[in-house]
Formats: sequence, structure tokens, C-alpha cells
Amino acid sequence: MTVNNRLEATIFDFARMHAGNCDGIAALAGDASMRRYYRIRSKQGPYIVCFDETLAGVPDGEHQFLVMQALLKRNGIPVPGVVAADRERGLLLLEDLGDELLEDRFPGLTNDEAEKLYGEILDILARIQSIAPDSSALPFNRSFDMERLMFEFDFFIEHAVRNYFSCNAREAFLHELRGEFVKIAESLQRPELFVLNHRDFHSRNIMLCGDAPYIIDFQDARMGLPQYDLASFLRDSYVRLDERVFTGILDRYYELARWRGIHSMCREEFDLLFDLSAFQRNVKAIGTFAYQSRVLGRRRYEPNIDATLSYLGGYVSRRTQLARAGELIGECAGGAI
Repeated sequence: MTVNNRLEATIFDFARMHAGNCDGIAALAGDASMRRYYRIRSKQGPYIVCFDETLAGVPDGEHQFLVMQALLKRNGIPVPGVVAADRERGLLLLEDLGDELLEDRFPGLTNDEAEKLYGEILDILARIQSIAPDSSALPFNRSFDMERLMFEFDFFIEHAVRNYFSCNAREAFLHELRGEFVKIAESLQRPELFVLNHRDFHSRNIMLCGDAPYIIDFQDARMGLPQYDLASFLRDSYVRLDERVFTGILDRYYELARWRGIHSMCREEFDLLFDLSAFQRNVKAIGTFAYQSRVLGRRRYEPNIDATLSYLGGYVSRRTQLARAGELIGECAGGAI
């Protein structure tokens, strides 16, 4: 019996225990996740089974997905329900929300429809960021600190600059680029402003069940600037908002978040930290896409590299803090950004 057949037999056994006899099982196409997902069909209805090898080795109260699912559910955030778990076999039985992502719905939306739907999702984001730390445990003991931010910048240098762009730059060039990244990371180190962030709040991690948005892939949540998730949402690598819609949603968030006590920044400071956060987030995403393409052989991510690069020029043109980093990235990428 092959590994896949053994896993499917294990899933059938797990599903029978918690959902009755199964009529079928189908593997679901994943994104960049290392977890595997399957849809099972039973008389009780369809469910999703997640196979996550990390379940077995993590003590109770420390598994990132289960901790975050419980926290978000407790605070009224729409997330898929956990029906059952088998930690030893690394299996979770989850509520089935269907297959439609925000990315799938987006092309058919008018600007007015997009503004309405994005406004609804923005309210969910504000509710996530309003969750106050109630302990020093997960996810509140993790943050976008210098170590994390520089890990992501270094990942970009290794996988995008050196590998994807095949930039055979002198060490002095790479040292200067990293030095610019250090300055940006230092500017984003404002722990007094940190709130809870999903960390990957974009159109592939927002599902639509009917017309109701649900949040998925939240296990890497951590503390950071409120602009981080907002930048992920509004400067998305997979869909591009009309600039009028973008401006309207950005303005709405600024006022909503101030009203909810998420931030008390003046607009000038807020916009600066948005651009710096968006730059860092997009650079991080380009590094991830390059890794997926060159190391894992998933070439379907390559179009997202150019789409994400196209955002950088706007930030660079507005912020002197980003000017030199933008010039250096442009040299690597083969032209001005």
C-alpha cells in the first residue's frame, strides 16, 4: 500500500468514527501550505479533513492552529469549526465551507460590490485586532520583532535576489541592501502600537460561504503593527483593487480602528507606517513566491512575483526611507520598480 493509500485509509477510519460512513474522499489543491486537505462525503454531510504532522508532537495548548481557532471562535470571528481531532494521527475534522475564495469572487465584482464586501471583511479584521492579550502564551508571545522581519528580508535576498533574479551581485551590494532592510525593520519596531495580526490576511485566506466571509489559515498569528494585515488585505498579490476602492477602504479602516481603540495615530504617521509595512510585506511575499518557484518547482507562483513587484514603486516614490532599497531591488529585478 502506498503512502497516499495508507493516509486515505487512516482518514476513512477517522471519518467513520466522527461522521459516519464515508461515500468518498477527494484531495484538495493546496496553496503554499505544508498541510494537506481532503473533502470527505458522508450521510451527515461534507467535511474537510486536515492532515497536519505537527499535531502529534505539540502539547495541548501549544498547537498553533487549535489555539488560534479557539481564540477567534471565542471572540466571534467567523472561522471553520473543529468537529474532531486525532492528535496522534495528525488529523482534524473541520466544517466544510465550500470552495470559493475571495480571490475567485473578486473578478466578477463591480467596484461598488467590491467596496461593500471589503468593508464587511474590514470589520472582521478590526475585530481580530481588537482582541486584547489575555496571557503571555500563543499567539501573544510572538511578534514581528527585528528577528522575524530580518528573517523575511534575508529570505528575499536568498531566494529572490540570488536565485530567482539570478543576481550575481558583489557582497558589498548585498550588504548595502541588507543594511537598508535593517533600517526599514527598525522603523517598524513599535511594540507600543502592536495588535493581534492574522499574518496572511489576503484573498486566498478569506472564504465565502454563500455571501458570508470566513477566515482561514490563521495559525501563524502574531503581534504587530495594525498596518501589517491591512497592507496584506489592500495590497494583495493575487487581486488588485481599483485605486478609488483602495482609498475608500483605507480611509474607512483609519477611522474605524481609531474609534475601536486599535490605534491613536495621526494620519501622517499612519500612512507612513502603512507604506513601510506594505513594502516589507510585499518584499516578503516575493521571496516566498521565488522559493515556491525555484526550490519547490511550483512555477504557478511566478506571475505573482511581477504583480507584487508592481506595488513597490508607489511606496518608494512617496517615502525617502525606501528610496535606496527600491533602487537596489530594481537593479536586481532588471529595471526600475
